[in-house]
Amino acid sequence: MTPENPEETQPLLGPPGGSAPLSRRVFLAAFAASLGPLSFGFALGYSSPAIPSLRRASPPALRLDDDAASWFGAIVTLGAAAGGVLGGWLVDRAGRKLSLLLCTVPFVVGFVVITAAQNVWMLLGGRLLTGLACGIASLVAPVYISEIAYPAVRGLLGSCVQLMVVTGILLAYLAGWVLEWRWLAILGCVPASFMLLLMCYMPETPRFLLTQHKHQEAMAAMQFLWGSEQSWEEPPVGVEHQGFQLAQLRHPGVYKPFIIGILLMAFQQLSGINAVMFYAETIFEEAKFKDSSVASIIVGIIQVLFTAMAALIMDRAGRRLLLTLSGVVMVFSTSAFGAYFKLTQGGPSNSSHVALLTPISMEPPSASVGLAWLAVGSMCLFIAGFAVGWGPIPWLLMSEIFPLHVKGIATGVCVLTNWFMAFLVTKEFSSVMEVLRPYGAFWLASAFCIFSVLFTLSCVPETKGKTLEQITAHFEGR
Repeated sequence: MTPENPEETQPLLGPPGGSAPLSRRVFLAAFAASLGPLSFGFALGYSSPAIPSLRRASPPALRLDDDAASWFGAIVTLGAAAGGVLGGWLVDRAGRKLSLLLCTVPFVVGFVVITAAQNVWMLLGGRLLTGLACGIASLVAPVYISEIAYPAVRGLLGSCVQLMVVTGILLAYLAGWVLEWRWLAILGCVPASFMLLLMCYMPETPRFLLTQHKHQEAMAAMQFLWGSEQSWEEPPVGVEHQGFQLAQLRHPGVYKPFIIGILLMAFQQLSGINAVMFYAETIFEEAKFKDSSVASIIVGIIQVLFTAMAALIMDRAGRRLLLTLSGVVMVFSTSAFGAYFKLTQGGPSNSSHVALLTPISMEPPSASVGLAWLAVGSMCLFIAGFAVGWGPIPWLLMSEIFPLHVKGIATGVCVLTNWFMAFLVTKEFSSVMEVLRPYGAFWLASAFCIFSVLFTLSCVPETKGKTLEQITAHFEGR
């Protein structure tokens, strides 16, 4: 069978007709799955409070030098890239539910290793394991949620993946104020352990069960999630064994979503989000905040609030509108960022990149503070714009646009692209600044944001209110 077979686009599950389902347990199942992204966010945010504490330590206590601290932050992205590949294999072989259960193991083991660390290698090993779990969770959780949700709430529930990620980051920042790094790692075990407990009582997705021709289990899952056994059709025989073959890339139902998914992930990282986050504390210092560490908290709160707002309006406004609005906001804010660095001839003087960012202007202190407030406003606007669209929507669309028979490998490639680009952008950002200067680097990010808007308007389909099978049919031109 090929994707051009009409049976491929027949709905496996009929959405609730006219009225809401009788059961709201679909929200409980989505919450249980989204504890994976919460752990993912906590693991990402963990390095921010942990690294300063580890660098301040005096012998014989465990201490990180500059090189080790750099690897402590970056190695998570390498583990997550590997986790994306592993998750793509697991999600089709083991199923969505079991994959989520399995990803709790490297989360817990990784944080336990960090807690018990006696040397730098144990710290890096623990971070690598949590990164592996991040990659698996970032792939499987959106797929699980999209397959259990009915169209009217799929945008809301799917956006909760990114909402839980930014909540986890904020939780790590807040807890880092009061907890030492070992106790903070112990806290990191809690969300994953709670997910393990809850997911044991949640069903496998009905769509996956139907591809395995487990009819009774699928009906029981629908009864649990929706309170009724919705209409369904048995998938074509053999679909569960079909897998992905390179020859299928000739078919529009495969190559079109493949290209869209990969470019969504690439543009998300090329938008400049990591660069903006990198400069957050320095910019707040220039604006004369008494405690520049509040920058992390403020940034985290903005992310959570605007991601929550996006989740609430996702199923009304639609994906394309929010992506376009988000891209436009990021164009203006990164352009303003570039203007700030241009006016200060390189940027803040108290940055850790002194050689690159030494100002040569002779402006009075009041003018310097005023320009710093331009940077603060641009940063907050950028983070709000990113959180409304380009933060949550690429992950949501990734879980919606691929047909079942290629979903594992396709989402795996998308997650690998995202984490590889995150690593590349983070690692090479300083080199780009050396060549283009900081203002040029941010104007380059602005150009990528312009391309992302054009890409959204010309290539990205609207998926709100459609079943997953209807989305597949769109790519096939049916």
